[in-house]
Amino acid sequence: MQKGGVKILIAILVILIIIAGAVLAYKIMQDKNNTEAISGEDNNELVATIEEKQVQIYSGNDRPIAVMIDNHSDAWPQAGLNQAYMVYEMIVEGGETRLMALFKGADLDKIGPVRSARHYFIDYAMENDAIYVHFGQSPQAQSDIKKYSIDDINGISEDGTTFWRVKDKYAPHNAVTSTEKLLTSAKNKKYKTTSTEESVLNYVTDEVNLEEGQTANTITIPHSDLQTVKYEYDEENKVYVRYARGKEQTDWDTEEPVTTKNIIITFCDNYTLSDSENKGRQGLKNIGTFDGYYITNGKAIKIQCIKNARDEKTIYQDMEGNEIKVNDGNTFVNICPTDAEIEIEGLEETTATGNTIQ
Repeated sequence: MQKGGVKILIAILVILIIIAGAVLAYKIMQDKNNTEAISGEDNNELVATIEEKQVQIYSGNDRPIAVMIDNHSDAWPQAGLNQAYMVYEMIVEGGETRLMALFKGADLDKIGPVRSARHYFIDYAMENDAIYVHFGQSPQAQSDIKKYSIDDINGISEDGTTFWRVKDKYAPHNAVTSTEKLLTSAKNKKYKTTSTEESVLNYVTDEVNLEEGQTANTITIPHSDLQTVKYEYDEENKVYVRYARGKEQTDWDTEEPVTTKNIIITFCDNYTLSDSENKGRQGLKNIGTFDGYYITNGKAIKIQCIKNARDEKTIYQDMEGNEIKVNDGNTFVNICPTDAEIEIEGLEETTATGNTIQ
């Protein structure tokens, strides 16, 4: 073969090698891109799954805000209860009850009517690491706020912009506030507005159905001769609709029913204090282990409610000593006397007190 032919052959071979290399490189890049795409899809699916499995009712690092809510009949309807992750109800003077609604990361234009502090509500603000909001205070509450260095916002001493009075109710049942105003006040007072504290309740993302529990379609809780609360189960939406003194509770602005996913009943006694004002204010024997119920999705189980110190979280356990799993939704905690005759009605009517089930 002549030299010219050899050179041509070599050139052709070089070109073929280059083409083959380019094809191989292209294939490798395509495979890599496909692998990354698949991996990315898997990661996205994993992230989505994780996000779906996160508890929604108690998430983020916003510090909770605990607001004292007036529960006198002249204060009805109230604003914000459906947006609270927990609402505590306890007896105050005269057989009335007062509510404390806890908010986390909520954005509400109106909360209230806001009412004055009572010292035993502070225990539950502390266990939730919450900023404590009230409009006035009892002497015991004033003392304990100072004693425990509570981050509180008191409408009596605010500048007139954090709280305001509305015209469709009359004083003292018409003071309201908003989350924006409360956060502005908290920042001005140099309070921390974030928190990494875990929730008091052991929320889970998988539905809790209490298969071994008793049927609980209607729950009646007589806090006192004056205040009886009733919850009716809405099976379609899997929530309980709240009633007080025979009236359905509704939201002040939306007029929607007040509902809750979970109900916790704790039996512990209140007692009358002797103070300088002699207004019949109450104390609460809430340190120790107490009988109770956890109710959700139309079922109820007996539980133990354990609070070892005023500033420690309450532990809610089943009768085998395991911390109860709580559905991812809002919760009303009704704290009532040990002799209150609770009625839990389902297929068979059950009457319960703090010490016995009949």
